Amino acid sequence: MSTSLTVPVIDVQNDNFKELWPAMVVAIKTSSFIALDTELSGLGNRKSLLAESIEDRYKAICHAARSRSILSLGIACYKKLDHKAPDTYLVQVYNLTLLCSEEYIIEPQSVQFLVQHGFDFNKQYSHGIPYCKGNSKGEADDRGVHIRALFTELLRASKPLVLHNGLIDMAFLYQSFYAHLPDRLTTFTADLSEMFPAGVYDTKYVTEFELRLSASYLEYAYKKCYLDNSRRVTSGSPETRVHLEFCQYAGHMSIYVDYRECPAVTTAEGQTDICQRFSAFGWCPNGTKCPLSHDTDLIILQDEKCKEDKRKKRKRQREKRKRGEAAEVISDGAPQNKRHNMEVDEEEGTQGEQQEQRAEPQMDSDGNGKQDEGNGPCEDEAGSRNSTGPAEESRTGVDDAERRKKADTGTHRAGFDAFMTGYIFAYSCVLTEEEVEAGRDEAERSWLPACNNKVYLSGKAAPLNVVKSTFSKSSKAHIQKMEMVWGAKSNSTHQS
Repeated sequence: MSTSLTVPVIDVQNDNFKELWPAMVVAIKTSSFIALDTELSGLGNRKSLLAESIEDRYKAICHAARSRSILSLGIACYKKLDHKAPDTYLVQVYNLTLLCSEEYIIEPQSVQFLVQHGFDFNKQYSHGIPYCKGNSKGEADDRGVHIRALFTELLRASKPLVLHNGLIDMAFLYQSFYAHLPDRLTTFTADLSEMFPAGVYDTKYVTEFELRLSASYLEYAYKKCYLDNSRRVTSGSPETRVHLEFCQYAGHMSIYVDYRECPAVTTAEGQTDICQRFSAFGWCPNGTKCPLSHDTDLIILQDEKCKEDKRKKRKRQREKRKRGEAAEVISDGAPQNKRHNMEVDEEEGTQGEQQEQRAEPQMDSDGNGKQDEGNGPCEDEAGSRNSTGPAEESRTGVDDAERRKKADTGTHRAGFDAFMTGYIFAYSCVLTEEEVEAGRDEAERSWLPACNNKVYLSGKAAPLNVVKSTFSKSSKAHIQKMEMVWGAKSNSTHQS
């Protein structure tokens, strides 16, 4: 059905940061778009992060970003190769292990989750790249080799920024590598709109409102897009699919490369004991103790079977109505003007059913508005919103459990999550590229116009718009930073 994919992820630590710096800067500058992901030491109070008021949510996110830290940062640089087949990308993926030099809170839930997925805290504390949060403390952001300078290079590159469920990511990036977060959400979005003029894209919003997938957590969305992309080849449409190329790392560089394999989606005949919570949200409160399956492959295949069954049922209903209308024409001698209206009602009913299905998880048992535990800022109840949830043992046997455990612990890294985020975005662009104006060059191209600067908000029907309105002003810290960023860029260009 599809083939497995092995992704080289470059492991960046304090020991090799300076050595890898030139390659990372070139990858950022020459990319077409950049996908980011973070692993965090915690998220703070979950209920506050899901408050009804978006402003209250932002305050809770600010508190989390100021009191917690980024443990690792994933950067996936996608460069479109125009001289190759359509939609061919050269992909370079980096996983940076970080260590905040200031005191910060680390939550037991986050530690447990990250350890389950192979995060090495010993390596972090012994080899993590140091950084200080908030405004820079005595060092120029555009000088030297440090994480703030790398973030500055990312801003100067002016590339589209792609994240998955990215509001918390952006707040942590801002607080950790840029400046103290502003007190108001409108000021924050105004700053972001100037920091990333090429646009911010949230693949959780893309999968929910553009692709309309059955589920939108990261592993599900990636595997579904990868499976559909593979089917385009077998169906004879290779010109409308995503092609990937990776750098070949040899010699000394090879010691820094961690190869991550994402197994192909495979069939699983006869197994139906799927955990419905994990199926919908990518997270289960029972974790490894859940007796039901958390196999994403099985979930995707079952979702597709359900959709196909519904399609066949609607087809049978249409044919039945046609036969009934034909009988009415024969008996009454005149056609009945019902069929069109019934088909319209059926289509609207199907769309309404989809909307209801997407809205249903936002309600608790009492019918009060509530974000599900697995579909928003708290998607895994730990320090990451993009996880696949805890690994668990299936009823299919030890071998299958070991295979799934290996896949879970092997692929969940900030770097690989950034790669998956970028892949979802690239595939979404393939599906909508026919809508892009002909004759527009790469610099002018709007990748996904319907999703530009729209960030997913848990439990809300409308996204957060990353714009600078007439009623909002940029923060003073941001204005000073941007003068440094663009001023230094202009000076560097002039000197070269």
